[in-house]
Formats: sequence, C-alpha cells, structure tokens
Amino acid sequence: MSIDKNIGVKIDVATEHDLNGILALQSVNHFSNGGSLSAFIPHPQLILMMEALPQIVARQNGLVIGFLLSSTVEMCKDIPILQSMLEAYPERTHDAYAYGPICIAASERGKGLAQEMYTRLRCLLPGREGVLFIRSDNESSLRAHRKMGMREVSHFDFAGIDHTVLSYIG
Repeated sequence: MSIDKNIGVKIDVATEHDLNGILALQSVNHFSNGGSLSAFIPHPQLILMMEALPQIVARQNGLVIGFLLSSTVEMCKDIPILQSMLEAYPERTHDAYAYGPICIAASERGKGLAQEMYTRLRCLLPGREGVLFIRSDNESSLRAHRKMGMREVSHFDFAGIDHTVLSYIG
C-alpha cells in the first residue's frame, strides 16, 4: 500500500471489500449514464479478474474514488470489443494482459491518480506488456495515456466507432 501526494488517498491492490465501490463508480461513469466507460464488468467477472491479476484502487476515507482493472487475454476472448482489440494487435507479447478500464471519480480527476494507479500496476507486473483501447475521439484520455508513456500500436472499428490500441511494457 502507498499513500500518494493527494492527502488521505491510498493506492492499493483491490480486495473483495472494494467491489461495491468499483461497481458504483463504474455505474456512474458508464456511457449509458453520460460517462465514457464503454463496458460494465459485473461482480462475478470482477472476482475472477481479482484472482488472476492485481486490480488497483484509489481510496479516500475508505471510499473507492478510482480503479484500474486488468485481465488476462484469455478472459477477453468472449468480450466482442476486447476481441476486436486483440485482433487489431496480434503482435502483442505472449504474456500480455488487458489494461483497463480505468476510472476516476469526477471530483478527483486531474490530480494524478491515473498515473499513480498505473505506476502501481506496472510495479506489480514488471516486464509484462499491457494492451488497451480508447475511443479515438476521447482526446483527453489519449493524451493522458500518451503522457504515461504508452504508444499507439493499432486502430479498430467497433460498432461504427474508431478505437485506438495502445501498448506499454511494465
């Protein structure tokens, strides 16, 4: 566990106690509610993801104010948009994992939490490649991820929307 420069914010590996907070933050930020998250990961899937790879949370006063999820490539194969991402970038390493989604509470954005959660995940998965996609029209997210050192490796169309595939090595 680490305490970051944001007073009272702790960046940590998620536990089952964080699941309700992750689910609530996902719901508020899902595109169906005006947010930018394109998928909703249900409770049972979150449990499986937690068993396979570290899931990172930012907590303040015990509340989840941010999360960064990760999953194995095998877990992605039944999710159409993730399958499209994987098909668009077949050059990934053999032990690559899917990075994301990442979500920060609206009141906490712009404070460096995304970078801190990303740094924590990279420390826990050293030398492994992370692969992610962002809607190509989400310039603020693309800019933030490029600033973290991620590089564009491909593009794909899903449901008539262009997406950018990015990659990094932990």
